[in-house]
Amino acid sequence: MENLQHLPTPSISLTVKTMREFVHHVDAVIERTHHGGGLLLSGIICINILILGCALVSSSAFNSVAITAVHRQIFLIILLLLTMLWMLFYIITSRKDQAVLFKDRHAGPVWLQAGLVLFGLLSFLMDIFKIVNYVGYLHCDSAVKVAFPVVQAVFLFVQTYFLWIHAKDCVQLHTNFTRCGLTLTLSTNLLVWVAAVTEESLHHTEIYDLNMNISYKFYKVSYGDKKCKCSHSVCDTFEEAFYYLYPFNIEYSLFASAMTYVMWKNVGRIVEDHSHNKVKFCPKEVCLGPVMGILLVVAGIATLILYEVKILKEDGEKRNEALLINFIMNIVIVSLMSLSTVIGCIVYRLDHREHVSEKNPTRSLDVGLLVGASMGQLLISYFTIVAVMATGARGYLNALNLTWAVLTVLQLGLQNFFIIEGLHREPFHVIQEAALQTHACAPQEHRPSYFLTSCPDKPSWKRRVLKEVCAFLLLANVILWIMPAFGARPQFDHAFEIYFYKYTMWTAIVNIGLPFGIFYRMHSVASLFEVYLIS
Repeated sequence: MENLQHLPTPSISLTVKTMREFVHHVDAVIERTHHGGGLLLSGIICINILILGCALVSSSAFNSVAITAVHRQIFLIILLLLTMLWMLFYIITSRKDQAVLFKDRHAGPVWLQAGLVLFGLLSFLMDIFKIVNYVGYLHCDSAVKVAFPVVQAVFLFVQTYFLWIHAKDCVQLHTNFTRCGLTLTLSTNLLVWVAAVTEESLHHTEIYDLNMNISYKFYKVSYGDKKCKCSHSVCDTFEEAFYYLYPFNIEYSLFASAMTYVMWKNVGRIVEDHSHNKVKFCPKEVCLGPVMGILLVVAGIATLILYEVKILKEDGEKRNEALLINFIMNIVIVSLMSLSTVIGCIVYRLDHREHVSEKNPTRSLDVGLLVGASMGQLLISYFTIVAVMATGARGYLNALNLTWAVLTVLQLGLQNFFIIEGLHREPFHVIQEAALQTHACAPQEHRPSYFLTSCPDKPSWKRRVLKEVCAFLLLANVILWIMPAFGARPQFDHAFEIYFYKYTMWTAIVNIGLPFGIFYRMHSVASLFEVYLIS
């Protein structure tokens, strides 16, 4: 007792605080051992909502009699409202003590959040155009057509704020309910993506009547019957405008889905704090890669404009010129990308950085999405290769189409290897930190490891080459996203595959594979930027 009386008070308070933290850690571990039911329930909710939603979207797209666009939009409105209510509940409860004990520093990186905000603003503009357009049909069509973009516009603001603030959370409170709410958010975003992809794909799809040698648009105007006339004169302008904004809405939904999935994986997760590892973006370290990439983007945009102008001509020679320009430009892009990726892979072979062994949901998701999304473009390319090879590649357009398909397969494989290898390498600043700690004169001093917050003057040649390659590939993927996302669809304008596979099969292949291919390019941009920072 006498010894206890002499014990300093600060030590007692420190011990009590440590015990409390230990108890909270134990509680978190116990809860994580019993979260199987929550994972299963949330997974069941997600699968059921997705299957039901896909059935409604498909029915409303191809059968406007029994299931109309109004039914689909009512279903989506209900999902959006329920998701917003859950987000508001989460935002309120997350402010309680012990609700969020840990943060995952890898989740929701700043460039992903910036992309979410940018695409969110452009999606909001699309909703404004839709509202103005649909208001012109209120006198003869359902008010739901106006209500849906209004609700979606509000949802954009709520979800963007939610993900901006809470994307890094590792929730420790109401974990099962949080998992169910996150899968509701995930399935809602995926269904909005499916609906947008379906509308946008049908808008660009043409049916070719092989017997009569004519073509006509397949999509149905989503605001109803042709007898319903717009009450103001700018309907056609706003309709064309919001279709050009669909790619941004599609990417927003996928960005939000990816961030939500990482939050779901992080529920109840205990992570160590590595907030001291900071990297600063240093554009002065690279020169050749960005310059070549910018030139490629400018040339690609010029090609897209020429393609859109010439492909609308009824003259077959003009259409062939448009296809010729498009094929050659794509061949040049994927050839340069393949060459630069080979250079980057050679540098990896000379690089002796260790591979990261730490488990990371964000990195695992990045790799999974990268490989999974590339299957869409691979699907189209391999079907093209089989069709052209089976018929002997007659004609210069078929030869160019075959070359493009083969080089695309090669480029996808090389780029996937380069990105995945880069994401799993130890960052250069971690190696430098270890070197500084090894040669420190005063090891008892706890120096903050912020040594890369200022740009090094002379990075090693291996780092320089890797950064140049990343910068070039990043910009090249941007133009490969822009061209198909904004209307360059040689898969339909060059009717060879339609003759070979018939319309129904080829349309299904393209409308499934192309959206994933477009997402692959945008996801590659985000992954390459991360590899750039690591290098």
